[in-house]
Amino acid sequence: MNWKLIVQLSMFGLAMSVATVYLISSTIEPIFWLVIFAISAWLIATRAPGRYLLHGVMVGIVNSIWITSAHVLLFTDYVANHPQEAAMMASMPLPDSPRLMMALTGPIIGVVSGLVIGVFAVIASKILTRRKASVA
Repeated sequence: MNWKLIVQLSMFGLAMSVATVYLISSTIEPIFWLVIFAISAWLIATRAPGRYLLHGVMVGIVNSIWITSAHVLLFTDYVANHPQEAAMMASMPLPDSPRLMMALTGPIIGVVSGLVIGVFAVIASKILTRRKASVA
């Protein structure tokens, strides 16, 4: 495992954790994440010593720690800037404890997003391997 790479890639999550509270609306957030996932996958495929899926999952989990922490700590600002998400939280389980709900769902989202990053990384590694083989 390349923990240095995992922590470095999780800096995208740290940046997004604050940006999604104050700057990025939920309507365009998926575009940012898609770009981040693609960059992370390519970097994992080129710099990780194998186990690309596991590296991706770990990046997703560390990202979720940053994002969940920021959203819980900056909850008042997050809800003020994201009224749709606030309404959705009110209709979910634990409507009286939205911070707890975020803390419970954050790691699940981290694992799922990490699986996506990991699958992208596996695909990227196969593409890069084919290119190296065709050049040689």
